[in-house]
Amino acid sequence: MRERRYFIAGTAFEAPELAPGLHVVATPIGNLRDITLRALETLAAADVIYCEDTRTSSRLTEHFGIATPRKALHEHNERALLDTITEDIARGGRVALISDAGTPLLSDPGFPLVRAVREAGLPVFAAPGASALLAALAVAGLPTDAFTFAGFLPPKAEARKTALAALRERGETLVFYESPRRLGEALAAMAETLGPDRLAAVALELTKKFERVHRGTLGDLAPLFGEAEKGEAVVVVAGATDIAVDPDEWRAALAEAMAGRPLRAAVDDITARYSLKRKDVYDAALALKAAQ
Repeated sequence: MRERRYFIAGTAFEAPELAPGLHVVATPIGNLRDITLRALETLAAADVIYCEDTRTSSRLTEHFGIATPRKALHEHNERALLDTITEDIARGGRVALISDAGTPLLSDPGFPLVRAVREAGLPVFAAPGASALLAALAVAGLPTDAFTFAGFLPPKAEARKTALAALRERGETLVFYESPRRLGEALAAMAETLGPDRLAAVALELTKKFERVHRGTLGDLAPLFGEAEKGEAVVVVAGATDIAVDPDEWRAALAEAMAGRPLRAAVDDITARYSLKRKDVYDAALALKAAQ
């Protein structure tokens, strides 16, 4: 029988029994020391690890001495494997799902599998950990109270411009993933569509030896990047400001939000949704309450 062990600095640890189900496990985005103890225990105790690329994941499993069998699950075979994996879990199987780096399902395969397992009434567990999205947000120096993750922009110019235009008036921080070979043209498109004076940060090689974060306006950042960059980039862009919002629209939304909800919760909701000053929304909420 296979030993369900993992190793840290040459010391062996026995993984505890793992509950049957699908375990969605976050792995390091670059620095192997960012692995969590729970992730190690889960990967060591699972019956099988499904991963995007078995060669990429071998670096992680070999480093920690994990002998669990690995199988490929990617965008080309995921739907064909749904029934097989779901049936394995229904029989009491313990299945781990990882991506090449970071948290699965964030622009990576896994969503159809999680949905299928959930629809079958079987358990799904999250073993959270590293995420390029959250790491970039933490170091960008831009507001984090509300943000939209837009994933990868379309590779073709017109489709990319259309996607950006739909985000132009959003007041929250925007987060994008981008491949290194398209980074320069993506930033140029952002500068053209969102505005060259919009503040942004470009995070590259996060958690690795040559980690770097460039911060400035989109207009200044766009010329800095060509096709020679390495590693997936995370682009964090400030939300739009000074957007004219129809006062009748947000006041109507406020009145609706106040129905059956605490005033403070309704105010917070409308403030974030329309990027307004909280005092203005709070005063309007008090006036609506007094008029009732």
